[in-house]
Amino acid sequence: MTALILAVIAGAVVGLTLGALGGGGSVLAVPALIYLLGFTPAAATTAGLIIVVFTSLTALYAHARAGQVRWKAGAAFAAAGILPAAAAGAAATHLPQAVLTIAFAATAVLSAISMLRPAGTTRPGSGGVQPGKAAGAGAGLGTLTGLLGVGGGFLAVPALVTVLAFEMEAAVGTSLLVTTANSLASLATRSGAATSLDWASIGPFAGTAMLGAWDGKRMAAKVSGPRLQRIFAVVLLAVAAFMLADAVT
Repeated sequence: MTALILAVIAGAVVGLTLGALGGGGSVLAVPALIYLLGFTPAAATTAGLIIVVFTSLTALYAHARAGQVRWKAGAAFAAAGILPAAAAGAAATHLPQAVLTIAFAATAVLSAISMLRPAGTTRPGSGGVQPGKAAGAGAGLGTLTGLLGVGGGFLAVPALVTVLAFEMEAAVGTSLLVTTANSLASLATRSGAATSLDWASIGPFAGTAMLGAWDGKRMAAKVSGPRLQRIFAVVLLAVAAFMLADAVT
């Protein structure tokens, strides 16, 4: 019963984050699975991808209804990351647990720093779209997704703004398309590991996260984006510090 309650609470937080910010939920899902529900880092990254797929699809639908998804550009951006996500997903199963934990904590710090930067430091691109940069950014996000089990939305949003010249609303919505595609590609290489997961915990976690994604979309319309990002960034820094301390002790 305790595990069920923890899964429901963690799922709600992840869903709210993804729905409101278009990313970042998976960066909380993995440590929640490890420290609250007892998953190993390898199992947590696989379970995190499953949760992210369902939650991102729910949030994507909500943003698509509001006309905030650019399907063609988002699909092209995501396509560049599919093969790297699959390759990194296969490689992740062979890495030591401590390496995965440290790498994930470092990614959480990077995410927090990007969210704490003043809003003026991330501006829409002024020139035409550069295919090379777009492909490179897409491939990098795919690699991150496959290796660490995170959707990469927290990096996709600023990349879509700066590389593809998206306005913020479209970047948030389109990042969910990129997140879903990369997560599915990585999961395709982890099908064997998925059979041994604790589905009794994953099911309630994912279900609550999907419901939270709808509330997150509504919350984004009422609370300023910068304020939500600052709160989330502080939480991420605390999580990263805890994970690093745990990995080195």
